Formats: sequence, C-alpha cells, structure tokens
Amino acid sequence: MKKILIAFTLTFILSIFANHKVIAAEHEHHHEENKAKLSLNQGNKWPIDKSLHIGMTNIKNEIANNLQNIHHEQFTDEQYAMLAATLDKQLSFLFANCQLPPLADAQLHTLLAKVMQGVDTIKHSNSKKQGAVLVIQALKDYPEYFADPNWQSLIH
Repeated sequence: MKKILIAFTLTFILSIFANHKVIAAEHEHHHEENKAKLSLNQGNKWPIDKSLHIGMTNIKNEIANNLQNIHHEQFTDEQYAMLAATLDKQLSFLFANCQLPPLADAQLHTLLAKVMQGVDTIKHSNSKKQGAVLVIQALKDYPEYFADPNWQSLIH
C-alpha cells in the first residue's frame, strides 16, 4: 500500500509539472532567466482580473503558511517538493484562466517568470530556500505593478 501511495504521489507531482509546461506553452509563455523588467502602464498599475487575484493570493497564502519553517531552515526537501507542486498548480491556474489585455498580460508573464524561476530553483537546486526567496520577491513586486485593491501583502 505504501509503495502504491508513493507511486501515486510521484505521478501526481509529475503530471502537475507536465500540465504546467503544456499550458504555459499554449499560452505562448516564453521566458529566458527573467531578463524582462516590469514596468508600469504609463505611470499607472496594470489592470487585473479575478483569476489573477485568486492565483496570486493562493501563491501568497502557500508561502505565508510555510514562511517560518522556510526562514528558520526547518523545511525538508519533501516539503519543498510539495510546495513546488502547489505553486505549479497555481501557475497552471493563472495561465489557463488569464483574461488580461495583451500589454498587461505581457507584464504578468514577466512577474510570473520570477515565480517560475523560484519553483525551478526549489525543484533543482541545493539552495531551495533561494527559490522561495524569488517567489517572495515576485509577491512583493505584484502590488507595485498591478492594481489589485483586495491584495494583502505578505508579512514576514
């Protein structure tokens, strides 16, 4: 039974990762090490839609729920793997439900590139905490560039 549960969990995590990649590609989401810089819309913040608020709030809540353990280096590799899978699920949600105008969407992709880079670092680096830091930086940037009146910043 335990072997079946482990196999199921690994299959689930891999399917989320694969699904995230497919949706990102379908959404014409191409990134190279997050070289693009965020910018305002002629001095104003970019508009958002409901799915953007939901996805970003879910990412923030997942980080917030684990922040103390990450900060105090009490987060295990298994916990980081679960965090990465959850963040991938939220990224897939954002890509699948994005309804932003093209210019706002381009800025969102720049922001999400940092989240994706953080997730990739969590998955493939010995410095998994640095991946979480990249996600936290993206969460800090979000309200600076996007007009989300219901956003509550991450407190750490």
